[in-house]
Amino acid sequence: MEKVEKNSLAKAKARSTAIAATVFLLPALILIAIYIVYPVVDTFIISGFKWNGISSDRIYIGLENWNTLIHDSMFWKSFGHNLIVMVCSIILQIPLGMLLATFLDAGGRKFNIFKVIWFLPYLMSSVAIAFLFVYALATNGGLVSSLVTLIKGQKTTIDLLGSAPNALFTIIGVMAWQFTPFYMVYFIAGYGNIDTTIYEAAIIDGATRRQYLRHIAIPLLGPIFKTACTMSLIGSLKYFDMIWNMTQGGPAGTTELMATYMYKLSFQQFNMGYGSTVAAGMFILITAIALFFNRVFKVKEDY
Repeated sequence: MEKVEKNSLAKAKARSTAIAATVFLLPALILIAIYIVYPVVDTFIISGFKWNGISSDRIYIGLENWNTLIHDSMFWKSFGHNLIVMVCSIILQIPLGMLLATFLDAGGRKFNIFKVIWFLPYLMSSVAIAFLFVYALATNGGLVSSLVTLIKGQKTTIDLLGSAPNALFTIIGVMAWQFTPFYMVYFIAGYGNIDTTIYEAAIIDGATRRQYLRHIAIPLLGPIFKTACTMSLIGSLKYFDMIWNMTQGGPAGTTELMATYMYKLSFQQFNMGYGSTVAAGMFILITAIALFFNRVFKVKEDY
């Protein structure tokens, strides 16, 4: 009899927990379904039509858009540019963010002013940063050209945004300037999660600050490093606003990314069907690369 009562109480508790979980999760699941799942599914559906995005009539063409995408040299060129941005973003932003975080962690509270100053670029709008650097890098009157002119003593123009491959790598540098502070804060949080007793034990054992960082702190940041790389990877594969406002994919497509190519097809050429195919292709490629990265890049999470 007592066993039956315990089972009934356990079932009632499980039912109550399930009801509470459903009540709290349902609003979030509804929002995810409306704003994430539905647009993705609808994008794949539209990719099967020839449609200008305005008229009510859509012509079903099956997999014709996908066949065009597979043989579209501009799409694959844009994808290649995205890969360059991805690799450079990880190489620049993650190590720089870790170095800044290490510097600030070593300095303690007296370096708090640097946290504020270095984090300011991330607080700025990408559009505002794009326009700021467009003016700073202008061939006539821009900051770089003016400095070179001052150094050489004669009129000199430096065209960083109007020539290949300078334009793409210049924009990558601007991206690193904006987003490195995010990873700095991310690694600061990682350092904050390391138990201070570990550092104290290392010092008692005779370890220097450098040895502690190299052999203890940085290995403990492995999971943080993996997550940061994943976020940088996904973000760099879907950049749009900064590239669009600085070069619009130019000159001659040398800074064209998948997102800018999709935008031009959908909203400038009014080829919504094929633009949706490009967007769906982006979704597939980004998901595949992210899954491959997480499968290959393994770190030890338990110490």
